[in-house]
Amino acid sequence: MATIVVVDDESLITDVLAFLLGEAGHIVHVARNGAEAFELIHRLVPDLIITDYMMPVMSGFELAQAVKANPVTACIPIILASAAQGASAREHADLFFEILDKPYSPPRLLQVIAGLFGENSGTVDCI
Repeated sequence: MATIVVVDDESLITDVLAFLLGEAGHIVHVARNGAEAFELIHRLVPDLIITDYMMPVMSGFELAQAVKANPVTACIPIILASAAQGASAREHADLFFEILDKPYSPPRLLQVIAGLFGENSGTVDCI
């Protein structure tokens, strides 16, 4: 079981992901933009962040830069999900554990998360 912060300005997406990940046994917290997520991440220090790229206030790319720049949060893996900016994000792939192009299948996301944490682990070592 992992604590996961899901960040997207589309409430339908956060609702679906919260349900999917909750059913898989994870604890899920939701934020509507990068700035809201940044505050939440510093309060929780989650095991994983799943973020959209294009959002108001602070983009997923800017969020990833801020998370990786802080020693307290730098080791948190980030999965980026993007409909339009995947190619741009891949130029900075070092910020992300995985980049998924929307639409991606729920089993694919669960597969990535399972690979990240292994079968019995709830944490990830910093790379």
